[in-house]
Amino acid sequence: MLWVKSFHIIFVVSWFAGLFYLPRIFVNLAMVPVDAGAERERLLLMAGKLYRFVSPIGVLAIIFGLWLWFGYGFAGDWLHAKTALVALLVVYHLWCGELLKRFSAGENPRNHVWFRFFNEVPVLALAAIVILAVLKPF
Repeated sequence: MLWVKSFHIIFVVSWFAGLFYLPRIFVNLAMVPVDAGAERERLLLMAGKLYRFVSPIGVLAIIFGLWLWFGYGFAGDWLHAKTALVALLVVYHLWCGELLKRFSAGENPRNHVWFRFFNEVPVLALAAIVILAVLKPF
């Protein structure tokens, strides 16, 4: 099970790297006019590649997390809270995909300030998830 735990941690760290950086690209996209040409296309290319790269990594993080859950038989309210936060992260990830589609279509759904706050969601989720998993407070 230590191999499973190791792969879970590797995939979680990798998924979060994408969840931290993709909305940061959105901040830059929100500041670039639609007719910016090469700069906008480069940002869209980066965002698209990053989203396609981290999506299967997120799936693997969840698969290895479930393997740990069922392998160790963890129980407790802390696990329910952690699972709820992971579910919200999946929604956040899918929302990023929708935002990317809108940017690609030439729509700028929000301003850069909104995306700066949006960018902080995975940071807060990570902090809460780590505290829940390590301290098991309830």
